[in-house]
Amino acid sequence: MQLPKPTLTDILKQQKVLILLFCVVIAMLMIGELLAPGFSSFQHIQTILRTASFVGLAAIGQTLVILTGGIDLTIASLITLGQIFGCLFVNTSDANLWWAILLILLIGGVFGLISGLGVSYLKISPLVMTLAVSSLVNGVTLISIEGAPRGRASPLLERMGAGSVAGMPSMVWIWLLLSAIVILFLRKTIVGRQIYHIGTNSTASRYSGIRTAQIRTMVYVLSAMCSVFTGILLAGNTARPFLGIGKEYTMWSITAVVIGGTSMAGGSGGYLGSALGAIIIIMLEGLLTVINIPEAGRKIANGLIILIMIMIYYRQNRKR
Repeated sequence: MQLPKPTLTDILKQQKVLILLFCVVIAMLMIGELLAPGFSSFQHIQTILRTASFVGLAAIGQTLVILTGGIDLTIASLITLGQIFGCLFVNTSDANLWWAILLILLIGGVFGLISGLGVSYLKISPLVMTLAVSSLVNGVTLISIEGAPRGRASPLLERMGAGSVAGMPSMVWIWLLLSAIVILFLRKTIVGRQIYHIGTNSTASRYSGIRTAQIRTMVYVLSAMCSVFTGILLAGNTARPFLGIGKEYTMWSITAVVIGGTSMAGGSGGYLGSALGAIIIIMLEGLLTVINIPEAGRKIANGLIILIMIMIYYRQNRKR
């Protein structure tokens, strides 16, 4: 028996969160243009997308972790590690770039493995485990550089982080490529579907033969590698290393995931919503800056957005 094809109404109902997010982006562009002429210009949109791409890359790993019902608080420290080690290992030489990227990804993967093993096998709370690993990462970073960041990004790394290709920032192309890979991974692969099953019901998933511990560990490793890679690209954007450069990214990544409609309990959502959430966060930062809201006010706004979106999605889930 052939199932009926979904109608346009059915598709709109299924994608209503994404449609709402697109409408929010358009509305914010219009409001920004009214408050500051030029806000919706092509040049400023390029700037928004370049900045959002760093948040979006960090949100890839956070999305995968939250889909399994966890959370990753190591993102900020790992981005800082990636940025500082990127400048330190590359140190102006393009010849050092590729081995430096591989080495930093490996270092990040080791920290992600520690988090994943603690959460999956020792049954430590993700909040506690990743917070502890975050402190470990900060300590290793400071010891490695002896408290003083050194080195500089190479010309190729600077082109990756701050250059342009075909009229668009290089970072946006990198983000688009990785976004497509993640979306296809979640929607089209067996492991991607198992991530959703684990977030929906971990116990039932385990009894159905899904290797829940291994997959949980894997997503923490992937999240850590996404974070340090974001840091490496930030090194290209800033050219020089800075301590604490990743401090905002943990909250931004969580906010992007929540705005994008992924349930904090796991099991529902997806990366496309997180990507739109990253754009909305950066646009909101820009709007708040335009109207001269201080940093404390911007932090309050981010916190309120998270609370409001969680309440909205929780209410929708209870109705379903």
